Amino acid sequence: ARTEWLRAKGFSQAELARDPGILFTVVSVQVNYRRPARLDDELVITCEPHAEGRASLRFAQRILRGAELLADADVRVACLAAATLRPTRLPESVLAEVD
Repeated sequence: ARTEWLRAKGFSQAELARDPGILFTVVSVQVNYRRPARLDDELVITCEPHAEGRASLRFAQRILRGAELLADADVRVACLAAATLRPTRLPESVLAEVD
């Protein structure tokens, strides 16, 4: 869902890795499982990004089967420099799409 959010905003993770040379990594996840999904269920996964500092994003994610909430999660993602794998600032172009 996070990759699809980026794609919908016009970003490719592969292109971001090349220029401006950034990667995203999951730093933490908190998941509340509310109902089980079943084999072959058609699920919808949503994500709402929120900036958290200059080098990370927090995504509120939900997994739904129709209108039924199956799980919700809080996912913190850090922006890393591809060359060094060290934290780096989020590009302004990405930040402009958040919140």
